[in-house]
Amino acid sequence: MPSIFEPPDRGPTLGAFPIAGLVRRVRRIVGLSQTRMARFARVAPSTVARVESGTLTPSLAVLERLIGAAGLYLVVVDQDGHVILPMEVWDDTLDGAGRRYPAHLDTILDPKPGEWWADIYGLARPPETFKRCRVEREARRRRSQWEVRVAKYRNDPPPPDPRSWSY
Repeated sequence: MPSIFEPPDRGPTLGAFPIAGLVRRVRRIVGLSQTRMARFARVAPSTVARVESGTLTPSLAVLERLIGAAGLYLVVVDQDGHVILPMEVWDDTLDGAGRRYPAHLDTILDPKPGEWWADIYGLARPPETFKRCRVEREARRRRSQWEVRVAKYRNDPPPPDPRSWSY
């Protein structure tokens, strides 16, 4: 038995918004009936009804089609409301086996001496590589943000410069 102090269950949610209410809002924006929205979204009318009643959690593809029926798009935003853009795809930046470099690592194009982990073994330097050391990567990102976002970090002392570190 739910407590009187707990909010009512609003069904499946997408972030802070209940999916059912979001789909109803989208349908209201374009002024479509469930049947017409289903036709535009290429889903069954019962799918729209079940999503709006909260008995069905749609897949991302179905939700995208339902929202797209109104000419709207799904976006990813950070906690400050800024839109997060996807990473660029560089077709010519692949490793020797044709794979992309790991997305969580900073890719280094044309590495200089000492920037590749195998330099200490005297191996030939590749045309691109990435930083493996998480601590150094994060320090470089902090320093870069401090240098670029001057107004935000105006009164903060500069973080240590990882370029001056010696190993």
